[in-house]
Amino acid sequence: MKLLWLLAELRTPFLDKLFLLITELGGELSFIAVAVIVFWCFSKKNGYLLLSVGFLGMVMNQFLKISFKVLRPWDLDPHFEAVPEAVPDAGGFSFPSGHTQNSVGIFGTLATITKKWWVRAICLSLSIIVPFSRMYLGVHTPLDVGFSFFFAIIVIYITRMIFELAYSSAKGMFIFLSSMGVIAVLFLVYVEFIFDPSTLAESQMHNYVSAQKNAYMILGALIGVIISFPIERFLIKFDEKGKWYTQILKVTIGLLLVLGLLNGLKLPLNAILPENTIARSVRYGIVVVFVIAVYPISFKWFRRLEDAIEKRRIAKKYSKDK
Repeated sequence: MKLLWLLAELRTPFLDKLFLLITELGGELSFIAVAVIVFWCFSKKNGYLLLSVGFLGMVMNQFLKISFKVLRPWDLDPHFEAVPEAVPDAGGFSFPSGHTQNSVGIFGTLATITKKWWVRAICLSLSIIVPFSRMYLGVHTPLDVGFSFFFAIIVIYITRMIFELAYSSAKGMFIFLSSMGVIAVLFLVYVEFIFDPSTLAESQMHNYVSAQKNAYMILGALIGVIISFPIERFLIKFDEKGKWYTQILKVTIGLLLVLGLLNGLKLPLNAILPENTIARSVRYGIVVVFVIAVYPISFKWFRRLEDAIEKRRIAKKYSKDK
């Protein structure tokens, strides 16, 4: 808390806005965006690796949160105030930091798979500055952030080691993904049937609700991966490569559709299924299936667009030379 008080004295309106932007790089949308860009445009293998690191890290993070039940800094010290705009996004208990887990998981994994030194430098810098933003904003203590930082590194190392063995065969990947699905089911069982929410004060119940929502989200997303992986591997077999202009177009359209599904499915699914549980699970499952096995079907169209543009360029050059 002494460090958080020190950082609070350094706050300015400009730094507040800057770190509010930086901290979003550890949020859910950033994880989705980075994972799908890698998956669609650079490497399916590394896309699956990023998803695996993110899912496993999130499960363990949420399990530790609800098990240790560590309160947020403003609950530990009633006189302390976080940056107000950062508080609504600080869901669940404080320890360990979810944004730190996500950011180190995303950018730490990218740093281990890239061969370009400048990309690695950027990723390592973000792996440090995003966790720091959580302390500057006053939503996490050094213990929350420090533990998540090192735990995320362990998750990256273990997940990548097992993933490399599994990815060489479809059977290995199915066993790997199914094992992660079992972990997600166990976490859901823990949240719904083992953890006793009556041990929490009424003011802390929102932390339990946050863990419950995340448990259903993780399970739904993993089921989506398990369903769509064999479809992509054996039927679609899309090519990630492409010209820079079609890659930008592909990502722009795809991410807009993903955001549209995430937000557009919420109302109808909540109307017919239990809100924040089954509805949330189904929604994220559908989004994952779309990312892996539906939208990539359109990539052949982008390739034809490239060919048409290239033919037109050659024809124009030939006509000019003639």
